[in-house]
Amino acid sequence: MRTVTVELGARAYDVHIGPGARHRLAGVIAAIGARRVAVVSARPPEVVPETGVPTHVVAARDGEPDKTLAQVERLCREFAGFGLTRSDAVVSLGGGTTTDTVGLAAALYHRGVAVVHLPTTLLAQVDASVGGKTAVNLPEGKNLVGAYWQPSAVLCDTDLLATLPAREWVNGYGEIARCHFIGAGDLRGLEVVEQIAASVGLKASVVAADERDGGLRHILNYGHTLGHALELTTGFALRHGEAVGVGTVFAGRLAGHLGRIGPQRVAEHEAVVASYGLQTGLPDGADADALVAVMRADKKATSGSEGGLTFVLDGPGGVELVRDVPEPAVRAALAAMPRAAYQPQ
Repeated sequence: MRTVTVELGARAYDVHIGPGARHRLAGVIAAIGARRVAVVSARPPEVVPETGVPTHVVAARDGEPDKTLAQVERLCREFAGFGLTRSDAVVSLGGGTTTDTVGLAAALYHRGVAVVHLPTTLLAQVDASVGGKTAVNLPEGKNLVGAYWQPSAVLCDTDLLATLPAREWVNGYGEIARCHFIGAGDLRGLEVVEQIAASVGLKASVVAADERDGGLRHILNYGHTLGHALELTTGFALRHGEAVGVGTVFAGRLAGHLGRIGPQRVAEHEAVVASYGLQTGLPDGADADALVAVMRADKKATSGSEGGLTFVLDGPGGVELVRDVPEPAVRAALAAMPRAAYQPQ
């Protein structure tokens, strides 16, 4: 078992990573002092661990279609019907979309109740469950409605990864691949527990230094600007990690086009992403106008429909937030991207 602590003073919490981690839940609930718990689960009943207190299990579904304000309202009404109080707790059990939605519901219900995340996919274990960002989507863009709400603990049970289909493994590797360029080092070939621990450790250090995206935390969005646009414009036919993989390759190409990095570093982006079994090109049919329009609505953007676009890009001093990237440069980098018929794993 590996444990990574997110150092946030009185709100610090541990991320436990390894086989059987979910069975620590009853101890975590006891430490919180909750008298009852609502478990929002996108997994079969037999996967739900003991909580040690009266528990109401709320069925959920993973997937972007349910990552909505309507689902947040449904969950909050379930909490109210169960009689959940401000001193009780909520548990999420599922993938990244479930983690995001449940986290937002916990942040809003009674203006904030304790939440514990039990992520069940590689994508959720390496990224979505850690850091306190909670959000749901609007038709206009991803994660546009949310709040910062740190969990009380995260339990990354690697036993739950054993039944993941191949595509879900690759989906998780999209976030691991982008960690290569933002300070985690080369994670290729490591055991999955070590890959998760390294990714979580990097994110924990960034979140501890910049909890609310004042500066440094922007690096965690590497590859995400185009990635989110691809998700939205394909109707989520590309999953999050798959889209981030393509977005990471694009970030390298755009940085190269702007003269921020050399050809060898540009090529490294494509090589690393491909090594994890991820697609490296834009899907056939991707429309540059639609992608640029969605990227202008990205949360990092400040110029709206005027001026340049905003990206997290590699450069001589490392990865940083770059504002006012000229639209012609963005379009040129998009045009230079390879195209491929998307082949889901």
